[in-house]
Formats: sequence, C-alpha cells, structure tokens
Amino acid sequence: MVARRDAAGARCVGLTLWRNARLATLDGDSPWGLIERGALLVDGGTLRWVGAEADLPRAVAVDSEHDLSGALLTPGLVDCHTHLVYGGNRAREFELRLQGATYEELARAGGGIRATVAATRAASDDELFQSARRRALALMAEGVTTVEIKSGYGLDRATELRMLEVAKKLGEDLPVHVVPTFMGAHAVPPEFEGRPDEYIQFIIDEVLYEVGHRKLAEFCDVFCEKGVFTVEQSRKVLLAAKVHGMRLKIHAEEFHTTGGAELAAELGCTSADHLAKTSDDGIVEMAKKDIVGVTLPGTPYTSMRGEYADARRLIDLGVPVALGTDLNPNCWNESMQFTMSLACYHQAMTPAEAITAATMNAAAALGLEKRIGSLERGKRADILVMDVPTFAHIPYRFGTNLCETVLKDGRRVYQRSELTCA
Repeated sequence: MVARRDAAGARCVGLTLWRNARLATLDGDSPWGLIERGALLVDGGTLRWVGAEADLPRAVAVDSEHDLSGALLTPGLVDCHTHLVYGGNRAREFELRLQGATYEELARAGGGIRATVAATRAASDDELFQSARRRALALMAEGVTTVEIKSGYGLDRATELRMLEVAKKLGEDLPVHVVPTFMGAHAVPPEFEGRPDEYIQFIIDEVLYEVGHRKLAEFCDVFCEKGVFTVEQSRKVLLAAKVHGMRLKIHAEEFHTTGGAELAAELGCTSADHLAKTSDDGIVEMAKKDIVGVTLPGTPYTSMRGEYADARRLIDLGVPVALGTDLNPNCWNESMQFTMSLACYHQAMTPAEAITAATMNAAAALGLEKRIGSLERGKRADILVMDVPTFAHIPYRFGTNLCETVLKDGRRVYQRSELTCA
C-alpha cells in the first residue's frame, strides 16, 4: 500500500492499519463481538474501519501497517470508579484489620476516611499531583485508557477544589482521559461533627457552587449510607448538582439496604455504585431506567468482609454491570485486570461479562458509550494488545500484567519491555 495524498498531492499522515488480529470488538451478537482474523484502520485517534481482514477495502492506502501475528485485541479498559487523588496511606490500618479491627472501629478511633482527610489537607498541590500521577501510570500500564477520579478527601472548600484541579492536571499531563467527579458529600468532617444537615448545606452553598461555576467536575457523587448521609440528604446534594449542570452518581447500599438504588432511579443517575446490599425492588427500578450498576469487588476483598455485590442477580434482573477498581487508600487496587478476576471468582461473572463490564458498560457508567468502550467505527482508537491465547485468560490469570501494548487515541502509550537475564 502507498501513502495517501490529498487533492493537491500533499502526503497525508495518520492512517494506520493494524491487521492479522483476533478482535474482541464488544460489538455484535456474540459474547465478545469476536472477529477471528480482523483488522483495524486508525485515522488519527479514531477508528475509521473495523472488520474481517478479508473485507478490508482494497483501495485504501495507509501511512503505516502493523502485522499483529494473531494477537488478541480488546478496547481500552475504563476504570469508572476511583478515588485516585489523596494524601498518605492506611498501611497501619491494614495491619489492624488483619488483627480483627473492623472498619467502624477504625473510623471511631480517627482512622478511615478521616485519617485520609487529614493527610490530604496537609499535602501540597505537588505532593497530591505526584502521588496521583504514579497511581494513574500504574493503571495505564495495565490497560486503562479512561479513568474517573473523585474528590472527597478534602471535605472543605479549598481541598476539594485542589483535588479536582489535580485531577484536571493529570488529564492534561498524561495520555489518559480523566473524568472528574465532585464528592464533597463523602463523609462528615470533624468540624461538622454531629451536624450533617449543616455540612450538606455548606457543601451546596460554599463548594458545589464553585465547582459548578468553574466547571471542575462532570459528575457529582454522594455516599448514601447508614451513618453517613440519608436518602433525603443525598437527594438534596444531587438535585443541587443537577442545577449546576453535573450528571449524577451515587454510592449506594455498600453496607445496608437504604433505598439508595431507588433514589438513583428517581433522579436518573448515570450509575449507582457498590450495591452489595441492594434489594430486588431497587434493582428492578434501576433496570427500568437503564442505570448502570458499578460493582467494586476490590473493596470487600480489602475490607475482608466477604460481602460482594451479587452481579449475577443484577444482570439477571436487567441491570448492565460495570466494574471499577475503587482505588483509594483503603483499597489500593491499581489493576483493572485483577478487578476482572475478582468479579469472576467472587461475583459469578463470566469472562465475557467481566470484560464487557470493564469496557463497554464502564464507558456507559460515565456516559461515554458512544465514544469509547468498544472497537467500532467512529469511536476513539483506545486499544489493548493482550499477551494471552484466549480472552478468558484475562480474568482467569491474575497477579501479572497481560498487556503487551496499550494504544490511546491511536498512539502507543505503553509497550512491555522484554526481560533479559544476564
């Protein structure tokens, strides 16, 4: 094939052929949208053509061509639930949990979210950025091309805004699409102890307004949970966020059945996340409104509660299930590949369901399903080349990075180095 030229005879660049690959397009009737011997044409950062190599338009001239020798390709992974920006760590709490301390006991002793709030408030902007950048790079190396990042460890005006500014800077500095989410209603800070209604009003009047005015977040989230924020308090925050043009998410029913799933349906949230204790009625209401259920198996794994969301029940009742790492200092999970494994081993998901949950459905949880999440013409060229014999190996294996190459917007952003032994 020869290089393209425009009408004036100038050489065109950017059209790349990736051929001789097995494609999990996530588009079509089969579980994977599988094309056994497929090819992709990437024009700049966009997928221009996807299909069987035998059907490749012969008249098309390309700028470069890559033979993938039968490698397996999937869409880029989408981590639709993280708390990536924070200060400090909770390694000591990890040790205490191993000795039998509960999440609630640690929180009462000043640990948990409050400990991270103190560390995050004390951290400089550069410290927050550099630590978050390292975590983002770890996610990217394992195939994440889009990541949602929540605030929620400031719980005051200045730090919440700083966290969102760091998230924005990460998206500008790194070749990854960052979706920022404001979550000032993550917990009640010490200065509002015993006054959750006043804190909610403060969030709405002092912080949410500024976030909306400066367009620092695409979503607003709230922790609707017993002992945190009630359904009515959560509704108040989310309705205020909607006025400021933000789309809505909700942390729902991680520990107790509260009606958070029904609230998500009532307000038309894009997703409801956690869902370990959701009732059948709540699931049915979510299904009616096409709300994505985001399950986070890394969280019960690290908290050692063993109460995983029942993904099988969610799927059977009609809710599209997505996966996220829930990367935070209590669940320092930097691997969507490991998250997919947990979903299969502990949430009764099939490999095809887990991969769909980490791509197409996770994109839908961010309202981005028309742009990313599958290998389809017109979507962004976010692509993984996987070093596995079958797609089932991706969740079947764990503890190692199976990505050979990661493409973001058609550009190679990760290439695994070959190990050499002296």
